[in-house]
Amino acid sequence: MPEHHLLGSHIRRFLLEHVVADRNLSRNTQRNYRDAIRVLLRFMTERHRIDPADLTVEHVTADVVREFLQYLEQVRRNTAATLNQRVSVIHSLFRFIGRHIPELVERASQLQAVPLRRVDHPTVSYLEKAEIDAVLATPDRRRRLGQRDYALLLFLYNTGARADETAHLTRGALDLGRPASVRILGKGRKMRLCPLWDHTAQILRELLGGRLDGPTETPVFLNVRGQSLTRFGIHAVVERAVARAATRMPSLNTKRISPHSVRHTTAVHLLRAGVDINTIRAWLGHVSLETTNRYAEVDLEMKAKALAACAIIDNNRSGGPSAAAGRKPPDLMAFLASL
Repeated sequence: MPEHHLLGSHIRRFLLEHVVADRNLSRNTQRNYRDAIRVLLRFMTERHRIDPADLTVEHVTADVVREFLQYLEQVRRNTAATLNQRVSVIHSLFRFIGRHIPELVERASQLQAVPLRRVDHPTVSYLEKAEIDAVLATPDRRRRLGQRDYALLLFLYNTGARADETAHLTRGALDLGRPASVRILGKGRKMRLCPLWDHTAQILRELLGGRLDGPTETPVFLNVRGQSLTRFGIHAVVERAVARAATRMPSLNTKRISPHSVRHTTAVHLLRAGVDINTIRAWLGHVSLETTNRYAEVDLEMKAKALAACAIIDNNRSGGPSAAAGRKPPDLMAFLASL
């Protein structure tokens, strides 16, 4: 078998040249690609008794990939979303191989024809205006920690930023002049500019205080030890605020609220305010417009329910009817572990 058909050399080039150098994907995404390939190699070792060092492109057929997905689903109990992430990496790997070795284009096409699983998107969880106001009212702003929590919650609601994006926010990313804005480094290492309300800018100025004149890499949100607040810490702040607000706003007890729910809240409220879908997409940093369109579907569902409620009221008023919805990893595996 010609050496250029050995899969290991292509995996190395794919991860180092394509994933890291060419696409400059985030560290987390790089790990996701690496882990998907490691799981595939272990599967080939355990089920097909092929050492990763001897594995060739020809060994990985469409039928093998389907068997691999069945293994992930039945043995590892992976969700459809995880299965799709794994098969997407395989698609991407063999698309890369097909571009570099013309005689393997057909095989690459066969593997890319293995379909993704259908994923039912969970219901978008968001807060009504009165609910987010109740959450924002919970921190004791007379205390330093309460001041930070209020600034964090307000920033999340203003920007719709992800927890990880917020955790890595630095002073240099903020422009607190007029108009105020923030540069957010999102998925795929894509930078987006998000406007800040005057009130948000003022609260951030108060939070930063003397740190406004400090190094640009200074984290904005700090924990009690003066270190950068992690995304887990941000989750804790949101969950604590929601639990307190629920004592005055019982509707919160029926919802599971996280920082991502606040992100959904931002999107839904922007939509209700008349902001167009493309602006919301840029605001939130969505790669696909399809993701943003989910909020439009939520808004349409809300309007349909409101119309249905009106119809019920009208029917009841008119006396009409009431309505009732294996082995020690070889060199290739060591290489993957080192990334």
